[in-house]
Amino acid sequence: QVQLVESGGGLVQPGGSLRLSCAASGIIFTIYTMGWYRQAIGKQRDLVATITSGGTTNYADSVKGRFTVSRDAAKNTLYLQMNSLEPEDTAVYYCNYRDQLFGRERAYWGQGTQVIVSS
Repeated sequence: QVQLVESGGGLVQPGGSLRLSCAASGIIFTIYTMGWYRQAIGKQRDLVATITSGGTTNYADSVKGRFTVSRDAAKNTLYLQMNSLEPEDTAVYYCNYRDQLFGRERAYWGQGTQVIVSS
């Protein structure tokens, strides 16, 4: 059982910055992948960025060069630094955790945090 709690969402102006946090608790395995996904109203949930326990990152093309995903293992916390925000970034952002052991999979989602980019 893993619990994820996001924070840091809010209203920002175009071109502004915001940092999202995701605090994880519960049984955290040694090997895992964590990431951020977002879902705008009326649209599907899409991948934003992921990071593995080994530090390998992956980004959606739409956010490359603007967003940075990172983690603080000591605090069990995932971050998403968002710069040069655009109105198209408006969405609910969700934290995700996934791991596997001997073929057994676990996947968990946070409750989501709203990001609105508007003047």
